[in-house]
Amino acid sequence: MASSVVSFLTVSQEQQVIDAIRIAEKQTSGEIRVHLEEYDQANVYERAQEVFHLLKMDNTKLENGVILYVAVNLKQFVVYGDAGIDQLVEADFWNSTRDVIQDQFKQQHFAEGLVKGIAQIGEVLKKHFPWDVDDANELSDEISKL
Repeated sequence: MASSVVSFLTVSQEQQVIDAIRIAEKQTSGEIRVHLEEYDQANVYERAQEVFHLLKMDNTKLENGVILYVAVNLKQFVVYGDAGIDQLVEADFWNSTRDVIQDQFKQQHFAEGLVKGIAQIGEVLKKHFPWDVDDANELSDEISKL
């Protein structure tokens, strides 16, 4: 694993992000993942889509997975959601979520940005995909890294 990925978040910051995912997912059937990798190609958005597929986030029953993909060495990120959530959210949802995260990233507060973004995503997932007693956590809450 590249050193920039390892040093992007401290161990306690990683735990804060994982805790935010778990809190958000307790209220929704949706799935949220954070993925960190060293990536320096031109199109970070296309790479986020590839990773979304590699992590099998497009296999959720209700198509309600959302990834926060971070190209750590570029300090760029993408918030990408599957078709089920994308067709239900307000037109400005993705941009407003991006702005919340970006405000923190500009200040080098990467964990805080991810936690705030996860909270905002969780609220929208809760609204459109509320938790049900039959819901199962379909994907890992751990931060994935390449």
